[in-house]
Amino acid sequence: MPDTKFVLGNKEIPKGANLTVNIELPKLYNTPTQLPIHVIRGKKNGPVVFISAAIHGDELNGIEIIRRLRKLSILKKIKGTILLVPIVNVYGIMTLSRYLPDRRDLNRSFPGTPKGSLASRVAKIFFDEVVRKCDLGIDLHTASIHKSNLPQVRTNIDHEYAFTLAKAFGAPVVLHSELRDGSLRAVAQEEGIPILLYEAGEALRFDETSIRIGVHGIINVLRENAMLPKVAKKRDRKNPIVTRNSQWIRSSESGMLRTIKALGDTVRKDEIIAFIDEPLGDNSFELKAPYDGVIIGKSEIPLVQEGDAIFHIAKLRNLEIAENKIEYFNENVIELSEFFELNNEDIIE
Repeated sequence: MPDTKFVLGNKEIPKGANLTVNIELPKLYNTPTQLPIHVIRGKKNGPVVFISAAIHGDELNGIEIIRRLRKLSILKKIKGTILLVPIVNVYGIMTLSRYLPDRRDLNRSFPGTPKGSLASRVAKIFFDEVVRKCDLGIDLHTASIHKSNLPQVRTNIDHEYAFTLAKAFGAPVVLHSELRDGSLRAVAQEEGIPILLYEAGEALRFDETSIRIGVHGIINVLRENAMLPKVAKKRDRKNPIVTRNSQWIRSSESGMLRTIKALGDTVRKDEIIAFIDEPLGDNSFELKAPYDGVIIGKSEIPLVQEGDAIFHIAKLRNLEIAENKIEYFNENVIELSEFFELNNEDIIE
């Protein structure tokens, strides 16, 4: 959409502006609550893109990604407008909870209603004030509690525009992801607004590699979307692993989990990937890979119940190519960045 005039929170944002707009949210037990939105509007017309994090209040990597992104001087060259929302679920972040105080999942509450539950009301405000005004969204997530994700972009790979941007992002894996009722991505797609969902790291933890891939990924997408100038000297870029099929492998027994495969490892069909030991006995049970693939998610807690999700494995055909790609992405992300602001940033250990 051409942004000849852009209004946010009943406030017209002039071209060249870099400011914060606070949107009123429902009060938390009569305590005033606001949703801060950082607006960076270029001097030239272009697309409108939102970048959001912490829709789940315990997913913190995205907050740090947006903090670092805001420091980059390259954003002064932006064409169009970007809306940065570092904390969507401001209620959940207060208690380090995935959910809102009403125990509802904000990412299952879209598009929301003005007279519904707290989650529904917040979803309505965020969707109307931010999402509906944009041409594209990048939503930042981590795995749920006690799990971790390999950096990956989830989107509809049958949508040519979204798939092109997903590959440009520069994460090791692009995963075709089915839509879920009430999710931000599902409702936005119904309104013609494609969403890239970046999943990386684990809840309540910072992960330096995931953060760096995230910052660079957003810049890559903005460049691919003609909102930022391309790099003068084109660097070699490997395409990510693209897969349509993935599955969570569940525990066949209860006990203590000993994983022998890590995130990013390739596995072959029937290869042992973990053992489950009886905590009070001598029996040990093998957990095997059901097909060839790469581990893109795993449990981080050693105590498991029968049926618990242990490994998320993306199904692949050529494991040798996959290994080379994973190694390429992991090595490149720790090299010096083209942005001096990121080079000067202290690495989170």
